[in-house]
Amino acid sequence: MTTALTVESNLNRIHALLAVQTLAIVLGSINRLGSWTLGFVSSNEFLRWVDFNNMLIIPLISLVSFYLVKKQLELNGDAATLNSRRHLTLNLIFIVGLYLLGASYGDHEVTNYLHARFCADDTTSDLCRIVVFNDDEFSHWVFFTGFVMVNAALMFFQVLFPHRAKLSIMDIALLAINALFIGAGIFANLAFEVIGLDLVVVALLTAVALWLLWRNRSQPLIVYYSIAYTLGLIATFSYKILRG
Repeated sequence: MTTALTVESNLNRIHALLAVQTLAIVLGSINRLGSWTLGFVSSNEFLRWVDFNNMLIIPLISLVSFYLVKKQLELNGDAATLNSRRHLTLNLIFIVGLYLLGASYGDHEVTNYLHARFCADDTTSDLCRIVVFNDDEFSHWVFFTGFVMVNAALMFFQVLFPHRAKLSIMDIALLAINALFIGAGIFANLAFEVIGLDLVVVALLTAVALWLLWRNRSQPLIVYYSIAYTLGLIATFSYKILRG
């Protein structure tokens, strides 16, 4: 039997897991900006620390916390819902999305390193043409497909396994604080680049989040994603307009 104490405990764990996502964003920023990460992992120079961390350490932190969020949401479900086709479908979408994200990180970080080191001034040789394509295009397509699948699945998991209590002001504040870091990450990735597929993906997820928010106003993950994506998009568009 679900008690008020259990519901509160579940929500506290979700806050903690979303804070892990915030930590992953912070670590990712430090990893990209710190000069110490440009050193080589090994004497054979197969990768720099920045590539190694981006491929293995930081994504693992993020994806494990996402999985634990999913498991936490499922604690709110009854046997019928847990054995339903909707639950099975969302699980399949989530698992495939995780695989695609992992594949994209593996493809992108290796080819990004090779691109920067060997192909920065060579776009004509077959080897560099292939490396650049994997770095700048193919890995991005795979990443955004996985990104949409994982994040959309989590939002619909929240709908399938709803939080059964009203969110307090403190809960909303904690969700907003963690969402702010995701929004900042979206802004950092969109505002200073030529906008392409990434904007379409974020706009799509924003629309899904806001639609679900309209229908499910007291659900923690829906509030979290709505704030994060909306802030990221507004900040990006404002910056683009101000810069002309």
